[in-house]
Amino acid sequence: MGLFERYLSVWVALAITVGIVAGYIMPSAFSLIAGFEYAHVNIVIAVLIWLMIYPMMVQIDFSSIKYVGKKPKGLVLTIVINWLIKPFTMALLGWLFFKGIFADFVDPQTATEYIAGMILLGVAPCTAMVFVWSQLTKGDANYTLVQVSINDIIMIFAFAPIAGLLLGVTDITVPWDTLLLSVVLYVLIPLVAGAATRKKLDKEDDHTCLNNFLKVMKPYSIIGLLATVALLFGFQSQTLIEKPEAIVLIAIPLLIQTYGIFAIAYIAAKKMGLAHNIAAPACMIATSNFFELAVAVAISLFGLHSGAALATVVGVLVEVPVMLSLVYFANKTRHWFN
Repeated sequence: MGLFERYLSVWVALAITVGIVAGYIMPSAFSLIAGFEYAHVNIVIAVLIWLMIYPMMVQIDFSSIKYVGKKPKGLVLTIVINWLIKPFTMALLGWLFFKGIFADFVDPQTATEYIAGMILLGVAPCTAMVFVWSQLTKGDANYTLVQVSINDIIMIFAFAPIAGLLLGVTDITVPWDTLLLSVVLYVLIPLVAGAATRKKLDKEDDHTCLNNFLKVMKPYSIIGLLATVALLFGFQSQTLIEKPEAIVLIAIPLLIQTYGIFAIAYIAAKKMGLAHNIAAPACMIATSNFFELAVAVAISLFGLHSGAALATVVGVLVEVPVMLSLVYFANKTRHWFN
């Protein structure tokens, strides 16, 4: 692993700190950035997210899908957890906490936006950072690639309908044009661009040009991630400093969801007799979120300073330390699997 992957939590923590401090002492600068919008999409955030996820999409080899039939169980587990369980349990937990348990602490409009942010996180399974989690658990890299490839294809068709369904169930008006635009902008176009780039660079199928390109792009991807995190926390700095209890309220159901989904997936993987190098990455994919997409869609649908955007940002805050704790647990329980 490189320096970035090894100290991922440190860099993200620094970006969060810089973002909050900068946003608090220079609110006008962040207001200016927030104003660069087109069709409800913040141009600066869009560029940074593209910078972050495009190199990740180039890594995806869709030709690997032909090997799915050799070990289908791990893929079945990923699909079932990601698309039939996770989005619906996230919506249920959001409704349970913010319409029930925490109803006295949050006004109805804000509660509805928090639920929306949680739903967007739940419907966006991880596609990029999972390569890091897979590597940390000594996962089968090729199989992880297959899982991510299938997941991304499903996301093109399933993200908008499931998000729309769950947002509608929680009485949120769904602007379908913005939701569909976000899917095209943050999933479909990067996937097509990544696949086209890979095909062009890897004509000889020896990965030399491809690997050289990825080495060049890696620093930009890291800059995109850290700049995105810093900006997001900068936009929410006033709320985070003046209402820290909001972070706690949102983090509680997110933590329950994350550890709960991992437990369901890990137990199922053991019952299915999966090898650890397939089970661990499958559970990591099921547990972690494509927070870049969730954040971008939340901003597009509800605005930069909305409760939905805050909920997805708290998802970023929670994700890295929680996923590292699950990586530790998965490595310690390797002996549970064949």
